[in-house]
Amino acid sequence: MSEIRNEDYETFKRLFFNLTGIDLCFYKEEQMKRRLNTLRMRHGFSSFEDFAHHLRKERTLLDETLSRMTINVTEFFRNRQRWAVLEKKIAELASHKGTITAWSAACSTGEEAYSLAILMSNYLPQNQFSILATDIDEKVLEQAKNGIYPELAIHGLNADERSFFINKGSQYEVHPQLKQSIHFWKHDLLLDPSPRSFDLIVCRNVLIYFTEEGKQSIYHKLGQALKPGGILFVGSTEQIFNAARYQLKASETFFYEKR
Repeated sequence: MSEIRNEDYETFKRLFFNLTGIDLCFYKEEQMKRRLNTLRMRHGFSSFEDFAHHLRKERTLLDETLSRMTINVTEFFRNRQRWAVLEKKIAELASHKGTITAWSAACSTGEEAYSLAILMSNYLPQNQFSILATDIDEKVLEQAKNGIYPELAIHGLNADERSFFINKGSQYEVHPQLKQSIHFWKHDLLLDPSPRSFDLIVCRNVLIYFTEEGKQSIYHKLGQALKPGGILFVGSTEQIFNAARYQLKASETFFYEKR
């Protein structure tokens, strides 16, 4: 029976790749299979193969599946103490560079990208920094582009940080001027070639979902995407071992520098 279930999921992975270009072989199988199985059962499909065939026909179901695959848990200045370290590094970059280019990889609903923009605006005029914010999920990218958040989302921000938002009653919208410094773009960290020439890359709390092979592929891409001396900021459970193989060296905990 377990062989049949495994074969069913392998068929799903093949059909899903043909449909989306996303290779589930690079994702931790136990986590991903459990997540997708819950969704499959909720919609009443008897098998993963049946589920895959319906994904081809129902766009809303496919969108829901893509959102289910990516755990979009984020917040402004998540793990604030780490952002304090990042601010020092941004200040250093700003002191000897005319411009800063940054990449917020797997940006989810945009809080991380806007947090970066708020920090950078403390050290550079907004026409002297740019942020590329990417995610595989088009639905969350639309939310990020809109830049509208409930009051609870900005609860932990100080007065200066809140000044970048327009009060719209029960919601707050990121000021249009700050939005202009960010370009949102659909991007698959595994499948798509990486953009290049960044002074700073923030890629946090996403690599934990990938296999070791998947992580290594992404780390190579992130290393190649940085300028010499550029900085990579990763999540609290994503320490990079043997960073030199990715053209990186540890600078501080959770921070790496392009060699």
